[in-house]
Amino acid sequence: MIRVAIVDDEAEVRDLLKGCIAEYSRTSGEKFEVTAFADGSEIVEGYKPIYDIIFLDIQMSKMDGMTAAEKIRSVDEDVIMIFITNMANYAIKGYSVNALDFVIKPVLPFAFSQQLAKAISQMKKKKDSFLVVQHSGGIVKLDLAKVTYFESLGHRITVHTLDEEYTFNDSLKNMEQKLPSSSFTRCNNCYLVNLAHVESVNQDIATVGGHKLKISRPRKADFMNALADYIGGVLR
Repeated sequence: MIRVAIVDDEAEVRDLLKGCIAEYSRTSGEKFEVTAFADGSEIVEGYKPIYDIIFLDIQMSKMDGMTAAEKIRSVDEDVIMIFITNMANYAIKGYSVNALDFVIKPVLPFAFSQQLAKAISQMKKKKDSFLVVQHSGGIVKLDLAKVTYFESLGHRITVHTLDEEYTFNDSLKNMEQKLPSSSFTRCNNCYLVNLAHVESVNQDIATVGGHKLKISRPRKADFMNALADYIGGVLR
């Protein structure tokens, strides 16, 4: 499911873009969840980093798109932004907030679908690098490069990162399906390890991000093979 936000103060433009996305979904098979906002102030208020793509009008009455983009970027470095404008020179400013591109009004469905396809391609490249989880404190987008390991206790998962720990309801089986298998593997039934953070292996103990984790006998061969493959891939 691709989460898209449309921010435009013209209802007809919002409806047009929603229709374009629905048609793209029909022809491509991609699934979308679309949320529309009538002003930049609406999306900024209580903003959480849950969107994959934001289409953002530059000229709006209460809060313009550039101001909204700056506020969004301060809390969400990864969401893909595409500006909508009737003046190309405004769009150039979008690069200061790392906007992917811009769509010129009046919006033409074919041109919009090309930008949507470009955004989806960019988004899928990023997907392998981040994971969104909902924990007791809210929603967090995890940078997988900073994740050292996932720990399972009952039906609760604690993800250990270089900076913090987050606990949420899930299972290691589900985590394995969401994560790249070339980088994450189990060392026992309780730990799913980021191979990039394995510092050493001594008999049945793996040191991962400064923590000593038990390697179970049934998992040892697969774990060591996965580690060797990962190291070999890095060194090549």
